[in-house]
Amino acid sequence: MKEIKNAKEYQEIISGNKPVLLDFYADWCGPCQSQLPVLEKLALEYDSDFEIAKINVDTNPELAKKFGVRSIPALFFIQDGEIKESLNGFQSESVLENKLNQYSENVTL
Repeated sequence: MKEIKNAKEYQEIISGNKPVLLDFYADWCGPCQSQLPVLEKLALEYDSDFEIAKINVDTNPELAKKFGVRSIPALFFIQDGEIKESLNGFQSESVLENKLNQYSENVTL
């Protein structure tokens, strides 16, 4: 799972051909730490269809502000450069798999 460290890396990821799932997190956040293993597993499973990346809100406050992140973990589904959906708080693997499948099916080639 890639970690986005600056706005340039963010632009590179969202300008790719795959839908993107961004996870805004912090090292001190308990629910965020619980969410990371789920996302890392899904990042491996969906590697060919989806780009899954994490953004630390403490080291990237400008990106967190751009997305209006007020609580973490905050997950954003981006397709064709647009935010399609956001989820706040810990999400189960099954919920995220359903969302990833939904957005993977909507990819226009």
